[in-house]
Amino acid sequence: MFSVTYAQLNGWLTAFLWPFVRMLALVSAAPVTGETAVPPQVKIGLAAFIALVVAPTLGAMPSVTAFSADGIWIVVTQVLIGAAMGFAMRVVFAAVEAAGDFIGLSMGIGFATFFDPNVGSTPVMGRFLNAVAMLAFLAFDGHLQVLVALAESFRLLPVSADLLHAPGWRTLALFGATVFQMGLLLALPVVAALVIANLALGILNRAAPQIGIFQVGFPVTMLVGLLLVQLMVPNMVPFFARLFDMGFDTMGRVASGWR
Repeated sequence: MFSVTYAQLNGWLTAFLWPFVRMLALVSAAPVTGETAVPPQVKIGLAAFIALVVAPTLGAMPSVTAFSADGIWIVVTQVLIGAAMGFAMRVVFAAVEAAGDFIGLSMGIGFATFFDPNVGSTPVMGRFLNAVAMLAFLAFDGHLQVLVALAESFRLLPVSADLLHAPGWRTLALFGATVFQMGLLLALPVVAALVIANLALGILNRAAPQIGIFQVGFPVTMLVGLLLVQLMVPNMVPFFARLFDMGFDTMGRVASGWR
């Protein structure tokens, strides 16, 4: 008769549970899969499928009971590791949305917003650039590269009770500066051109006040901004590729604890 001991059951459970928790945390925090539009059942099913594929390739798990105090602490550490790696890629898309916000405010359409369940009200230009970045991410197989980085993290940081090393958290914190640095760099051509357009309109207003610059200025800045964004779209894809590479590199450095 087939029988299973408690030790065998605990070994099977821990071999699946701890990798599954790290994968679920990353899937819930990473772009595309972490969107609120993706049902929780899909996230759990995707993480379980990946765990079934990856778990047999991992080494021996810690010899502790899954539901003991040590086992629960390991679950907490795996959640933190997966969430930190997913957050590293989230920063990339936050930079893109920041660029859209800068452009939208310069164009004068900052009051035109969409409701984003992730961050609340978001200017329309930020949502547009985020959609372009999401399509580029899928075209570059970024979602597959995220899964590769996740599988590699088990080699760099095996399942144990150890938290991420301090340099890894520091790397993640410093990477947050990318939101402002890369976002401003992406928006700089359009913002600079719109500043020049506004200066020209200001000079025109002083030279000919009867034109009514307040009625003319808003359509002009919006038209100039839209034309510049249209010209900038072909050059966005290489820029997004650079951002994605930075995100993947940061995921690896966070998992390995490099500076």
